[in-house]
Amino acid sequence: MNTTPTDYTIAFYNIENLFDIENNKFINDRDFLPTSKKQWTKKRYRNKVEKLGTVISKIGKENTQTPPVLVGLAEVENEKALSDLINSPELKDKNYSFIHYDSPDERGIDVALLYNTDLFEVTHSQPFSVYLERPNGEQDYTRDILLVKGTLDQAPISVLINHWSSRREGIKETEFKRIAAAKVVNTVIKTLKEEDPEVKIIVMGDFNDNPNCKSIHLMETESGLFNPFKTVWSYDRGSVNHNFQWQLFDQILFSTNFFDTSNAKLIFKNAQVFNSKFITQQHGKYKGQPFRTFVGQKYHGGYSDHFPVYIELQPS
Repeated sequence: MNTTPTDYTIAFYNIENLFDIENNKFINDRDFLPTSKKQWTKKRYRNKVEKLGTVISKIGKENTQTPPVLVGLAEVENEKALSDLINSPELKDKNYSFIHYDSPDERGIDVALLYNTDLFEVTHSQPFSVYLERPNGEQDYTRDILLVKGTLDQAPISVLINHWSSRREGIKETEFKRIAAAKVVNTVIKTLKEEDPEVKIIVMGDFNDNPNCKSIHLMETESGLFNPFKTVWSYDRGSVNHNFQWQLFDQILFSTNFFDTSNAKLIFKNAQVFNSKFITQQHGKYKGQPFRTFVGQKYHGGYSDHFPVYIELQPS
């Protein structure tokens, strides 16, 4: 039985390649098949789904006593994987549904939003593409940005879920891709504010940039967003670890009217990285880092290479 929480948790989680085990000829899922080097079997897939369900059920629960009302996801293959996730043992009685669109991303991974149907009512959803070009002029396909509009505690909220281009080819070399994505976010927010100047906006995602990067600053300044994760990030705290350095690529920003105590139904309370011990590597070279499913081709049987992040909102 669901009870209305005293506070609401809103989370984002890059779930590290949640692929089903079926071959889809339209996307590059060859690494995640039972016959691949990674030996992505039904048993391994089920283990990952159940583990992710356990994580999601616990994010923010220490303070709110209930799982998150909204969970943005990155790196999910399709609706089957999402359906299996919300029907996993820890989530199946939590009344989650999801919004998902197939994007043109070459790896076949998309973003999605899980939402508690008892608490959040969806009124509109829409994907927005980010147009990128390779040096030869061909289009470089990446993940769409997902917009979901709805009401939470009778307050209209618009949520944008992102998974921006990686730094694999170099930070500076790929910066223009993430700036292009930030510009799409700003364009969408401009339209939202024209429709409703009082709209509450949440922008979440794996931005593949830290809170001090140009792309994030562009959203803050042009769209008037507040980023609580600026003060969460530190030398020993982040959401993902590259070359034994903590990065905070996963962030949740929001419009400043979440601070308006005089005329608001939902007030910002807190922001955190969810790095509980059970999702953290406990031994060896990677001790203290997220407990991953794979390191390279080697199966570790963990959860994800990212920690989830979340904010708490307090009904006024």
